[in-house]
Amino acid sequence: MSTPQQPIDSPFAAASTASEVMAGIDLTGKCAIVTGGYSGIGLVTARHLAQAGARVIVPARDMARARAALSDVASIEVASMDLISPDSVAAFSHDIVQRGEPVHLLINSAGIMATPLARDADGHEGQFATNHLGHYRLACGLWPMLQAAHGARVVAVSSRGHQISGIDFDDIDFRQRPYDKWIAYGQSKTANALFTLALDARGQDQSVRAFSLHPGQILTDLARHLSPQEVAAFDAMDEHGRPRIDPAKGMKTLEQGAATSLWVATSPLLDQLGGVYCEDSNVASTNRGEIGRKGVATWAMDRILAEQLWEASRARTGLDIPFD
Repeated sequence: MSTPQQPIDSPFAAASTASEVMAGIDLTGKCAIVTGGYSGIGLVTARHLAQAGARVIVPARDMARARAALSDVASIEVASMDLISPDSVAAFSHDIVQRGEPVHLLINSAGIMATPLARDADGHEGQFATNHLGHYRLACGLWPMLQAAHGARVVAVSSRGHQISGIDFDDIDFRQRPYDKWIAYGQSKTANALFTLALDARGQDQSVRAFSLHPGQILTDLARHLSPQEVAAFDAMDEHGRPRIDPAKGMKTLEQGAATSLWVATSPLLDQLGGVYCEDSNVASTNRGEIGRKGVATWAMDRILAEQLWEASRARTGLDIPFD
């Protein structure tokens, strides 16, 4: 089960757009589920999948907002789901399985960033619970329909923020150590990458492949918990108060940011790969400790840590996927 973490010969690059990577892609007859598909990168992703012919389902915590954002696309269905609620994720997954329709693409684009300390109903730290455990539950719940697709892909939208921190398996929920919103965010984004590594190992023989990615640095609603001073520190705005666009440095438009999600979800170049972390519509190189630079940190591609995360997730959720 090789997972070569090195760039391949992709025709796309940092400035490539969603429209460019989707040119010629036909998803007629395919079903895609996109969490976070009603705002930011997720919204652009969902729209392009629908334009390519897919039937898209967008699970949403805020149903009214989702319906308003997607009302003009007939092939996109909005369904109720709250990632931080185990019962809500279970109900959504059960409904999809009861329909009996294979799921060809599961794109986990929803997430929160640098939030004040909050906990789910079981006491787990909120960013880890939302960004990772919710999507873990969703993949486990949808597993029969992913298998039924006979060629499904699971895509986790991680972040370069994973470079901030690995996972503290002794204190994931910040019970002993002081809470740090950025460490918690980095930990959850590392979890996104390790999750796909472990999931790909379980799905490869059943034609379910999994990938993680960094979309770019894009000012979206994800930054709603940041102060103006924190936003300014990222140098994300120009002198006129407009988002700075410089794809070579990772500062992208929404169309450029969604390009990597869509490339990972649909590119034939990835047919024989899985478990890799991508950026700029290509497989990323390895980053050996430089925060904020291109590449994936070594701890986010460690198979032993991926299995340790899987076990920790299984223990927290009571859910699992058969693995021989």
